[in-house]
Amino acid sequence: MTGPSDGASTPDPEQPETPRPQSPLEKADAGYGRLEESRMWNVVSYLITGPVMLGLIGWGLDSWLGTTWLVAVGILAGMALSLYYIWFRYGTQ
Repeated sequence: MTGPSDGASTPDPEQPETPRPQSPLEKADAGYGRLEESRMWNVVSYLITGPVMLGLIGWGLDSWLGTTWLVAVGILAGMALSLYYIWFRYGTQ
């Protein structure tokens, strides 16, 4: 006897498993949540990266030039550029 003694069948490793059929609602929504979540995380990363990068550039220029106001200018410019890029990329669709 080569099979299990309790009568349960084991899947054949050579035969692929057939996928279960999707309902029309599942087909219509397939991947949409991931797309919106991906866009959301992209927007968050742009909002963080712009002010941080230009703020660091402003900090470096402040320490090099001996000024104290370029960090604030860099942070504000980074936020403005980030918002513009987000509007340009996602707001015109």
